[in-house]
Amino acid sequence: MSSGGAHRPGRPFLDWKGILGILISVALLYYAFRGVDLQEVARRIREANPWLLLAASIAATVVFPLRGVRWGPLLRPVYPGSRFKPRFAATCIGFMANNLLPARVGEFARAYALSRLEPVRVSASFGSLVVERIFDGITVVSFLLIALAWPTFPEFSGRDFSGAATGLGILFIIGFTGLVLMVHAPDRAVRLFQRTLGRVLPSKVRRPIVDALEAFLEGVAAIREWRLVLITLGWSVAVWGTGAVAFWIGFKAFGLDVPFVGAVFLQSVIALAVALPSAPGFFGLFEAGARIGLVEVWGVGSSEAVAFALGFHIAGFIPITLLGLYYLWRLGLSWREVEESEEVVETEVETRGAGDVPEGPSGRQTARPADSRPPSS
Repeated sequence: MSSGGAHRPGRPFLDWKGILGILISVALLYYAFRGVDLQEVARRIREANPWLLLAASIAATVVFPLRGVRWGPLLRPVYPGSRFKPRFAATCIGFMANNLLPARVGEFARAYALSRLEPVRVSASFGSLVVERIFDGITVVSFLLIALAWPTFPEFSGRDFSGAATGLGILFIIGFTGLVLMVHAPDRAVRLFQRTLGRVLPSKVRRPIVDALEAFLEGVAAIREWRLVLITLGWSVAVWGTGAVAFWIGFKAFGLDVPFVGAVFLQSVIALAVALPSAPGFFGLFEAGARIGLVEVWGVGSSEAVAFALGFHIAGFIPITLLGLYYLWRLGLSWREVEESEEVVETEVETRGAGDVPEGPSGRQTARPADSRPPSS
């Protein structure tokens, strides 16, 4: 093992991104709870229908095995033999980490966990998750535009969601088109970078960026095949459609008279809100998004909206967190490996060109030889 494969010294638990996320969460929690009767919020949570809230929690949790299924087509170009159980386990670990750790470490933990369970490079695994997020963005913005165009959607003023959604949709289309062109001509894309931006960058900086670009293009190979693109789009609709059903059942649990199109709209608003930096678990962003979507659009009272947001958020938070902790224990992964997964992913990308496979925080390799059998999950 070359020295390039060793992991970097651990970063502080809270870097500037984590601190910024906490500040944003605190500010949005203040906005969400401003002028709200906390006793009324507590009463409405106690009086929520427990069976409907359980059903909403189950529907919200079903989203994660669907994500595990959708991950398969994205991994097919780099590892056609990928199995559902390791993908689901890695998904649970990643979202658990997002709920308990700052700075969205879960995205890196998910890629790292899969590389420990399947013979897939960390860089390729992480690249597939970048593409997954692009499909999520396209689906969420499409759902938002559909909701806004729905005949029964109420008129409201003060916030131009349609303009923002259209702008985001255009950005996603432009970005996705550029990505497709890069993936279909990866060597040309790398050469173009080297001839343009690469010329003005110092050599110490240019080489890692070129390695990262090559590793990324390897990981997003799924979008070279239109069949895989269509399959992934179909599963993306299933993922977010199931999430909207969970929101709608949650409305029923709290006695909110908001139709299904309102669930589609609110889920999209919250999904866009949680793209901002936040504290672990997206607390603050979720509640502020719910208050905006329910109070200002559907005329729900502030206390009712915040009660729904807190109750539904916690009902979805607990199951995936427990599942992630279970799989972390079941698969023999350490908490330190999850915390340092970002450094492992970055190191693997940088050393990929030299053919090294970096060690994880505990000294174990992050990818297995292609002929080895991953442990059962």
